[in-house]
Amino acid sequence: MKKFFMVVVILFILGAAGVFALTKIDFNRMNADNYYLQITEDGVQHETKLDDGTVMTSYSYELDAKNADGETIPIEFTAQKNLRKDAYLKMYVKNGDEVSSYDEVKFEDIPKKAQPK
Repeated sequence: MKKFFMVVVILFILGAAGVFALTKIDFNRMNADNYYLQITEDGVQHETKLDDGTVMTSYSYELDAKNADGETIPIEFTAQKNLRKDAYLKMYVKNGDEVSSYDEVKFEDIPKKAQPK
């Protein structure tokens, strides 16, 4: 009976740790390279009509981004709203040029080599 109780407790702890990991860890940002860019123009608006008649609007961007070493790559990404001009973004990039997530950051938070001139 003690062994059964210990197995149940261990399974409960593992399950709780799994639920915690799923709710608190952003897997889109894991193992991603960081690039930085500044929004300099409005995004290109795209409207998609869903089956129920709802219209979804998204905005696409094509901008150059720099990593902490100052290397520049072109990045294409979409957002659900038109992003604020002159905002600085930290991009999470996987597989060379695939943006998985982004955050707005302050200019001071951007590494020196990646800061725009």
